[in-house]
Amino acid sequence: MLYQPIFNEFYELVKDSISKGTFAKLTLAKTMGDTEIKNVFVKLNILENNTYNFAFLTRYKTEEIESNHSVEEAFVVLSSYIKNPFLTALLFTTDNDVTFKVNKKNVGSIIYQNPTFKNVSPVMQEMIDKKTI
Repeated sequence: MLYQPIFNEFYELVKDSISKGTFAKLTLAKTMGDTEIKNVFVKLNILENNTYNFAFLTRYKTEEIESNHSVEEAFVVLSSYIKNPFLTALLFTTDNDVTFKVNKKNVGSIIYQNPTFKNVSPVMQEMIDKKTI
């Protein structure tokens, strides 16, 4: 898979945004054709031991499913959705918006744009306040 090394780089940017305290949210969008699954939203969850995991909200045409995943599990779950059916992953941080895209030739790319969000997610702010990052 030609896009996998670029997706690995993108996921490192996700983890880096958390360690820097700039993470706002992560979204998978732009599906291939008319699919049952519509989008996936990923936010942070603080655990009791002051660590974190990822809360996934997966939206289908007829239902929404919530699930929680560790940092390692989240990478596997997100990877499984790339080209199946999503072509785009968007990382929103307070520094910039980072878009991972896969084209028809299976080549991945990363695009940086000005930030959409001026504030981090409430959970990220709580992690900053508790000095857990």
